Amino acid sequence: MDALKSLIRHVPDYPKPGILFYDITTLLKDREGFRNAVDAVVEPFRTSPIDLVVGIESRGFILGAAVADRLGLGFIPVRKPGKLPSQTVSASYELEYGADTLEMHHDAVAGGEKVLIIDDLLATGGTAQATVSLLKQRDAQVIGLSFLIELEELSGRSKLEGEEVSAVLRY
Repeated sequence: MDALKSLIRHVPDYPKPGILFYDITTLLKDREGFRNAVDAVVEPFRTSPIDLVVGIESRGFILGAAVADRLGLGFIPVRKPGKLPSQTVSASYELEYGADTLEMHHDAVAGGEKVLIIDDLLATGGTAQATVSLLKQRDAQVIGLSFLIELEELSGRSKLEGEEVSAVLRY
């Protein structure tokens, strides 16, 4: 895991003062690093019964689509408001430096479908919690959440009690 950590750039004071941003674009451009990161995100759920993979905007799209392809499954994007062209369901949440809302198409999942949520980073847990809420509004079954990075000091995992949560790299 140290090899993956070494591929991630740390950007201080982005997007605002006091925030340390973990920039995974440097990992994504490394062919072996990207492949190893996707493998590591998939591994805890490789044998789980999953119907669909959900990726959270925006870097969760990159990892989530790769995970869906690796598992031979379909992919659902969860986006910021106004980005999806059809009827949506929404959930609001708090994040490390403000508040926002997430949406997905109302027909993205059918009741009972088993989904795996993927994102690059678990910080305060707000986006992940909102995504779980969106899926449960549509009666989907959340099998688990898998993250590339977890910022443990922000206690995001506490907002996901009762869910199976995995993180590859912990800071």
